[in-house]
Amino acid sequence: MKKLTLILIAVLILLHTYPAVSFAQNSSIQEEIFYDILVDRFNNGNQAFSEQVRVDDPLAYHGGDLEGIKLKLDDLKELGFTAISLSPIMENSENGYHGYWVEDFYTVEEQFGTMEDLQLLVQEAHKRDMKVVLELVVNYVSNTNPIVSDPEKKDWIIEDSSVETYDEPWLENVSILNQENTEVQEMLIDMAKYWLEEGNLDGLKIHAADQASPEFLTTLTREIKEEKSEVYVIADTLSNEAPKELFNIDTIDIVENSILSQTIVDVLAEVDKPISEIYEKWDEIENKNGLIYLDNKTMDRFTQVAAINKRDDVNTWMLGLTYLLTTPGVPSVFQGSDVPMYGSGIEQVHQLVNFNSGDPELEEVFSKALALRTQFPALQYGDFELVGSDEGMSVFKRSYEDQTVYIAINNDSVSRTVSLMDIEPGIQLRGLLGDNLARQLDNGEYRIGLARETADVYIIEEDSGVNWGFVAPIIIVLLLFIVGVVYLTRKQKKTRS
Repeated sequence: MKKLTLILIAVLILLHTYPAVSFAQNSSIQEEIFYDILVDRFNNGNQAFSEQVRVDDPLAYHGGDLEGIKLKLDDLKELGFTAISLSPIMENSENGYHGYWVEDFYTVEEQFGTMEDLQLLVQEAHKRDMKVVLELVVNYVSNTNPIVSDPEKKDWIIEDSSVETYDEPWLENVSILNQENTEVQEMLIDMAKYWLEEGNLDGLKIHAADQASPEFLTTLTREIKEEKSEVYVIADTLSNEAPKELFNIDTIDIVENSILSQTIVDVLAEVDKPISEIYEKWDEIENKNGLIYLDNKTMDRFTQVAAINKRDDVNTWMLGLTYLLTTPGVPSVFQGSDVPMYGSGIEQVHQLVNFNSGDPELEEVFSKALALRTQFPALQYGDFELVGSDEGMSVFKRSYEDQTVYIAINNDSVSRTVSLMDIEPGIQLRGLLGDNLARQLDNGEYRIGLARETADVYIIEEDSGVNWGFVAPIIIVLLLFIVGVVYLTRKQKKTRS
C-alpha cells in the first residue's frame, strides 16, 4: 500500500533519453570487484611491536601484515569481493609504511612478512576463488636506495628533477628513475616478472602510470602479458585526467578513472543533486570503462564527506554502491568502507581498520549490492543508457545478449517517479534490492517509483498478475476482523438493552 501511495504522489518530470553505449567483452577484469588494501593499515596478523611499529605515530608502521590479510579473506569473500589489491610490499626505507620508498625491489618488507607469507596469502585467496593484484612502483626509488649513491649507476637516476606529488606527500622523498636507460628498463621488467612468478599473482597495478614513459610502459606491459597472458594490468594515475597515451596501450586492461570517481562522490554526498550529472560526466570523458571508486588512500573517506552533509551512512552507501556496481567500469572499494570508517586527510584516512565497529546493516547493503554485480553479466558487459530522469532520480538500462536490467537511483529528498515507454507488454519489473514492482499501466507505460534516497535494480519477468497467495490471507484476516467487530458491536448493544 505504501509503495502504491508513493507512486501516486510522485511528480513525473521526464527529461530525455540518451543513446546506449556498448562494451566489448575483451577482459574478464570486468567481472571483478576489488577490495583495495593498504597493507600496513589493514590488519595485524602476527607483527610484533618494534621500533618501527608505533601506532601513536601516523607516519610510522602500525603493524598490518600479509598474515592479517589472510585472516580476513573469509569475511571479504562473504561480502562478495572477488579480488584484493595490495599496496607495494617491497622492502622500504624507514617509516615507509605506504610502500613507495623502495630500497630493494626483490625483497618483501619485513614489517609485512616474507615471500612465503605472500605465497600463502595468494594460495588461500585462490582456494576462495579470489584474485590477488600487487601494486608496483616503477617510476622512482627511495632517496636511500643503493642505486642512488652507486657511481656506476649514476645514469639510472634523473638528477635535479622532482615528482608531482598531488595528494601523495610521501613521494617527496624519492629519486626518479631514468626509464630511457636500457638497464633500468631491463631491471624493472625483470622485477615485474619476478613478482608474478614468485608470488603467483593474478595482476599488477602500475603505480603512477601517467608519470611513466609511454614507450617504456608499452614495453613493460607487453612483457608482462607475454609472461602471463591472463594477468590483469591496471594503470594507476596521480593526475586527475589520465593522458590519452594510456588508452592506446592495448596491454593495459583498465585505467583508473579519477574524474568520474570524484563526480560520483560530489553528487552522492549531497541530497537533491541529480544522478544524471554523473552520467553526463561519464558521457563526455574518454575513459568510459575504467577503475572507479568512492574513495581511496588519497581521498577523504566517502562516509566522512557524506556525514558533513548530514547524510545517513547506510542510505548513502546504498546509493553509492548501486551506482558503482551497476554502471560501466571496474569497481574498487577502499579498506574499511564496509565498517564504515570516517576520516579527512592522510593521517585519518590511513588509520588501522577498526573491525570491531562494524555496522551489520551496512554489511547487508554491501552483500546485496556486490551479489548483483556477480550474478548479472549485463551489469558487467551490458550496453549503458540513461532512459529517464525526474529531478534527483534517474533510471538506467543495461542490456547484454538476452538479459536486460534497469537501475533506478533516487538521490532526491522526496519520492520520485520515472515513466518508461519502450518496454514490451505482458511483463513486470521486479526490484531486487527494495522489492519494488512496476507493471504496465493502461496507457502502456511502466512507472518506476522510489522513496527518497533509495535505489533498486530491476529485472524483467513475466507479469504474474495479482499475487493471490500473498493477497488472499490478508483479505481473509481483514474479513475476520470486520466480522469480529460487527459481532462484538451487536453483542454490546444486546447487553445494554
